[in-house]
Amino acid sequence: MSENMSSVKKILLVEDDRQLSDLVTDFLTNEGFHVKQEFRGDTVAKRVEKFTPDLIILDIMLPGKDGFAVCRDIRPTFKGPILMLTAKGTDFDQVLGLEIGADDYVIKPVEPRVLLARVSALLRRGELPKEGNEKAELNIGSLYVNRSSRQVTLQNENIELTSQEFDLLWLLASRAGEVQNRDYIYKAVVGREYDGMDRSVDVRISRLRKKLHDSNETPFRIKTIWGQGYLFVPDAWS
Repeated sequence: MSENMSSVKKILLVEDDRQLSDLVTDFLTNEGFHVKQEFRGDTVAKRVEKFTPDLIILDIMLPGKDGFAVCRDIRPTFKGPILMLTAKGTDFDQVLGLEIGADDYVIKPVEPRVLLARVSALLRRGELPKEGNEKAELNIGSLYVNRSSRQVTLQNENIELTSQEFDLLWLLASRAGEVQNRDYIYKAVVGREYDGMDRSVDVRISRLRKKLHDSNETPFRIKTIWGQGYLFVPDAWS
């Protein structure tokens, strides 16, 4: 019994619409998750500390503190995935959420099966086993990446990454010197087929460059190869 309980994934649902929150909670509970509800933005940080969720579903419009501010506040210490709920057609909200550290988003009105697919994909990515004889760590110049501990250092400085930023870095760094096309990156990191419109990979590349002291205007460490994808430059990390 204790083993089963310990394997149940914990989700914190932050949504002030109590009817919607109850419906989503019931649905995810029936799918085998342990769900706790929170209805205000300004109480999320304490709840995260006490509940230690594996994943957070976070609405944008909240009393006390909006979802963007909540995400920005908890992202430095919460390493699990954050899935944001956004209004239909608000591309600005989606991009801003990704820029401040959210891992994915679902557009309202929430379709239960779409939500379940996103939740499952986010949780599954953090548990992906190593493929074949793939290394558990990488040393590329002054960059060190450990897949087991999900630790990244650059010139002995700890670099804090979200779960998807780490997955993206690992994908590129483990294939240094090879151009990775957008479709492949999107499927591997986001967990679904690229629809030609989603900018989440671009946003994460931009955030990754900033954290790794690269330039978004004239990148030299993670280059954009127009019409093809992205290239991790192996000799740019001295």
